[in-house]
Amino acid sequence: MSQQVRTETPVQQPTNDAWRAGVLAGILAGAVMGVLLTVQMTPVIEVAIPSLYGLEGGLAGWVVHVAHGAVLGVGFAALVRAAGVETTVARSLALGLAYGVVLWVVLAVLVMPVWLGAVGAPMVPPLPNVDPMSLVGHLVYGAVLGASYPLFAR
Repeated sequence: MSQQVRTETPVQQPTNDAWRAGVLAGILAGAVMGVLLTVQMTPVIEVAIPSLYGLEGGLAGWVVHVAHGAVLGVGFAALVRAAGVETTVARSLALGLAYGVVLWVVLAVLVMPVWLGAVGAPMVPPLPNVDPMSLVGHLVYGAVLGASYPLFAR
């Protein structure tokens, strides 16, 4: 008679609270970064971002930017949960800053110029688009996301 040993591997999936916290923190971070873009990089929020979807104008840029912030906030929540990281404000802030740098490299430096070129946007940055002000914006996004995520997760 044989015995079977069954070992269950716990799989952590983001809970509704984590998803909600990611969305809320992402919206807040996207809005704060949006203010920075509006003041420091107006053509990005008014032309480049809405052009990704064939839209025009600052309002469309804001809506798209904040929506991206919410989606990326959920991605942050999933990463935090998958890594099993305790969500203290200090640790989450550090993770948020790192996440902001990764988003900048992947999305702003590499993906956005290719995407804008592919859709025939009126404003296409060079590839790679290494813009220090864009890095600052993504660091601000990451900092606000990371600092606010554990507060919303409670």
